[in-house]
Amino acid sequence: MNTTVPVLRHTLIVAILGIAALAGCQRKAALSDVVQDKIPNILIGSSDLGFGPCEPTIAINPKNTNQVVAGAVLDRVYYSQDGGKTWKEQQLRSPYGVYGDPVVLADNNGNFFYAHLADPSGSGRLNKSWLDRIVIQKSTDGGITWDGNAFTGNRPPADQDKHWLAAAPDNGHLYVTWTEFDKYGSHKAEDHSRILFSRSTDGGLTWSEAFPINQQEGGCIDDDNTTEGATPAVGPNGELYVSWAYGEQIYFDRSLDDGDTWLDEDITVVDQPGGWNFDIPGISRCNGMPFTEADRSNGPYRGSIYINWSDQRNGPADTDVWLAYSRDGGEHWSAPVRVNNDPAGRQQFFTAMALDQSTGYIYIVFYDRRAYDDNRTDVYLAFSTDGGQSFTNRRISESPFTPTTDVFFGDYNDISAENGHVRPIWTRLENGKLSVWTAIVEVKR
Repeated sequence: MNTTVPVLRHTLIVAILGIAALAGCQRKAALSDVVQDKIPNILIGSSDLGFGPCEPTIAINPKNTNQVVAGAVLDRVYYSQDGGKTWKEQQLRSPYGVYGDPVVLADNNGNFFYAHLADPSGSGRLNKSWLDRIVIQKSTDGGITWDGNAFTGNRPPADQDKHWLAAAPDNGHLYVTWTEFDKYGSHKAEDHSRILFSRSTDGGLTWSEAFPINQQEGGCIDDDNTTEGATPAVGPNGELYVSWAYGEQIYFDRSLDDGDTWLDEDITVVDQPGGWNFDIPGISRCNGMPFTEADRSNGPYRGSIYINWSDQRNGPADTDVWLAYSRDGGEHWSAPVRVNNDPAGRQQFFTAMALDQSTGYIYIVFYDRRAYDDNRTDVYLAFSTDGGQSFTNRRISESPFTPTTDVFFGDYNDISAENGHVRPIWTRLENGKLSVWTAIVEVKR
């Protein structure tokens, strides 16, 4: 089904005045005010029926920034040919089934990839084949049509879940990391979880045999002691970086040979007090799983690695968004930088991060309740031009919404940034109805 979504025709302009690096010392860039007093939002899709839309994901084509593709639970595809101003919607199909956890990626050749969970039988949890692999579909026409035959991680009877994608800019190789459960939801001591890795060297047509890259296995009940939230990133020389959460800590691993070998011992980046699984009032379930990015730009912070997460180290009524950075390939990490800049005592959650490789600027989107004493929720964009040392915050949602726990809200949002074009994507829940939204953020450099 194709539907064109009405659009509010305005643009958020953020003027950024640049970075200078003199005699080895970097000074912070100045940031101008946002031009409009009110930031217009764009509805991508909504539904009164079925499951979702939620867990939205988005990607901008680096070769043609007018092409933007988004996805949402369970099997929704949205595509735009005008930079995200108008959208069409369709249903994704695969011979292995489409069962949510959408992740959309665009490579430097202009191809889009849509990774998702599998349900070959169409029976969901009632059949043993549920979650039996990670499916990665490809579009060469801006998200209009998709092939559906590529997959990785088919290792029965194990369950495959919570994946993320990355692409190498030079050789076109693709990478996916995710969590394998011996049996999803099992409380048995003999059942474990681990982080798996797979690679494609032929543009996503085929994928290598999956193998674990972490040393410590977790449990299977999908909680703090599960190894989960693995997200990959690619460095300026093809380095592979992955971070994930487990047991109240954020872990990091790297490969310098295209994923053939990894560290003998994973690096602990930072403590995550309270773990990755926590409660937020009005949200059916919430997590602080990490996002990983690496700076391949020609800016002053080229080579830096960034990990973004949220946690409740300041208490269950004061969830915050954090970032840590490494300037030496992941050997050493900064102290956590607080991304949200409000006074203590409010909730910020469901963070997602993108890095614009044309500048090295960092963009982080998250939900925010700094303005309210109740569960009303805004969406904020934080951006850094000084390598993650400081952040400017800006509300980008036109109005707050008030979610309720009786509707599944999803486990994540997303954001994409290419050549000064920034497209956050998020879920709203109002009066029992879910919808996904974006804002047109254009950055002057």
